[in-house]
Amino acid sequence: MTDWNTLFKTGLALFAIVNPIGGVPVFITATAGYSEQERARTVRTVGITVFTVLTLAVFLGDSILDFFGISIPSFQVGGGILLLLMAVSMLHARQSGARQTPEELQVAAEREAVAVVPLSIPLLAGPGAISSMIIVAQQSGGFLGHLQLVLPVAAVALLTWGILRLSAPITQRLGTIGINIFTRLMGLILAAMAVEFIAHGIIGLFPALVS
Repeated sequence: MTDWNTLFKTGLALFAIVNPIGGVPVFITATAGYSEQERARTVRTVGITVFTVLTLAVFLGDSILDFFGISIPSFQVGGGILLLLMAVSMLHARQSGARQTPEELQVAAEREAVAVVPLSIPLLAGPGAISSMIIVAQQSGGFLGHLQLVLPVAAVALLTWGILRLSAPITQRLGTIGINIFTRLMGLILAAMAVEFIAHGIIGLFPALVS
């Protein structure tokens, strides 16, 4: 049976991590000088890439963890710490180094494969989003649960496409202050989710703490 409440929470958390509104200024800078057709094509590629990367994380995350011999509690703690660092950066309304390095920003300025790197990876579908989907997939209970997680992933990818498609009017309406306020709100949600991940991971590593 589909748990719509859980899927909604998963989608909301994923949207906070991906934070396409916070990525609008970078998108505008990266696509400066593009024609309307080129920008539309770039947005479409970003949406498809975000969906593909996060869907692969849902279905192949287990195999990746098994290959490297990483336990779920350890990954929850590590992923939670990563998300917490991103959240702290978002609360200060700046891009986290876990999402995009200065070198990757330079790649954007050079307009080389801008739709995939760095706009899709790691700016939007970065380590935080990937690790969170792997953790959620582990808790979803089998293939059917994994399949249901495609819904919030698709919704976030579609919202990302729509927001970036409207990036110019969004920037004009919100301005720098508005985007910073939204980024801080998303950072607060992300921080709370990161604490939950870390807490569950610590309980898994040290079950004696709750006995």
